[in-house]
Amino acid sequence: MRLLTARETPTLTEPRAFLTTVAKRVLFNHYRRQDLERAYLQALADLPEAVAPSEEERAIILQTLVALDQLLDGLPSPVKRAFLLAQLDGLSYAQIGAQLGISIATVKRHLNKAALRCYFAL
Repeated sequence: MRLLTARETPTLTEPRAFLTTVAKRVLFNHYRRQDLERAYLQALADLPEAVAPSEEERAIILQTLVALDQLLDGLPSPVKRAFLLAQLDGLSYAQIGAQLGISIATVKRHLNKAALRCYFAL
C-alpha cells in the first residue's frame, strides 16, 4: 500500500528481493502484534473480573497498543523504554533515570525525541 500511495513510484531492479523484504516485514509485524496481544491478555488475566474491560474495550485498547508500537518503531530502545515508563508507569525523570541507569538530562532528551515522533505522526 505504501508503494502504491507514494508520490514517486520507484523502479524495482530486483523484484524478487523486494518481495522477500516485504514478506519478512509483514511476518515481523505479525509476530510483534501477537507478542503485544499476548502481553495484554496476560495483564487482563491478572485483573479481577469486576474491573476487566468489555470485548469492545479490549479491541480498542489492543488497536491503540499496536498503533503506539508502530509509532515508536524506529526509535532506539532506551528512548522507547523511557517514553513508556513515563507515559504508562507515570515515573518521574529521576525514577526513569535510576531505572535505566542514565542521567536526568538524557531522560529529557529521550522523552523529547519520543514526543517529537508522536507530534509529527499526527
